Amino acid sequence: MKRILLFLTILISSQSAYSQTINNVIKDDEGKEKLLGIINKIGLETAPFNTWFDPNYDDYLVNDKIIKKLKDSLNQYTIKVFLGTWCGDSKKEVPQFYSILDATKFPESQLEVIAVDNTDDAYKQAPNHEEKGLNIHRVPTFIFYKNGKEVNRIVEHPNETLERDMLKIVTDNKYSPNYMAANYLNYLLQEKTLDSLKLEESTLVPRLAEFVKGSRELNTFGYSLLRSNQLDKALYVFDLNTKIFPYKYNVYDSLGEAYYKSENNAEALKNYYKVLSLKPDDKNAVEMIEKIKGDAK
Repeated sequence: MKRILLFLTILISSQSAYSQTINNVIKDDEGKEKLLGIINKIGLETAPFNTWFDPNYDDYLVNDKIIKKLKDSLNQYTIKVFLGTWCGDSKKEVPQFYSILDATKFPESQLEVIAVDNTDDAYKQAPNHEEKGLNIHRVPTFIFYKNGKEVNRIVEHPNETLERDMLKIVTDNKYSPNYMAANYLNYLLQEKTLDSLKLEESTLVPRLAEFVKGSRELNTFGYSLLRSNQLDKALYVFDLNTKIFPYKYNVYDSLGEAYYKSENNAEALKNYYKVLSLKPDDKNAVEMIEKIKGDAK
């Protein structure tokens, strides 16, 4: 009898602990609530998140013809979703994504949803770091797995519509997600050393320049590396971005920040002065230069 009571106590405790990890709500510095970590639809249907989730879910008109084609194929996949309840794109796309899943009767057991943070210390990260190694540099990101392996992903927003993009992924997989430059560079960073990549810059820079979506694409990717303390990789990405966009002040600002974090103040100053040469009234560059000089005294 004692063993049975002990088992029930452990079971109830574990269930209670598990429930506490789902739909965890915290407040940011301004007192605004956000979800962090593993969440589900119930969390998104709860105030204050339901103010944007419910209308975007209810008002979305799913394409019934595509839903019929999706039903059988989609159920062979598992899906992992990363979102930010503070993110405008997530507020739009995630409720619509749920509408599609519900229309296809997609099993909830095959779906995992993770809410990430937007603070400097935890940029695009979850408390338990479910994002680690998955290159989550934009949200929302919808990752499709089959037999435990990633097949493809939708990054931030669909190329056409969510239904059409999903159908391409689960049928013929002839689909290229947004931000191919960041995705390709992430692949290279996993497969090659930084030294070998630096030797290939003469060909890599023009290759990336052909399909990169502006300077912010690699900047955002670089910050995801910087905030997760992958300093060497972040420095490489930011430096590469200055070579693709040498006329953009923001790329030098990011590189200066990365050098400052790595305690290389000489290079940090060099890049902040470059910012001022392109944008003389940039307040952040002026403040950082003063701060670095003050630290040296």
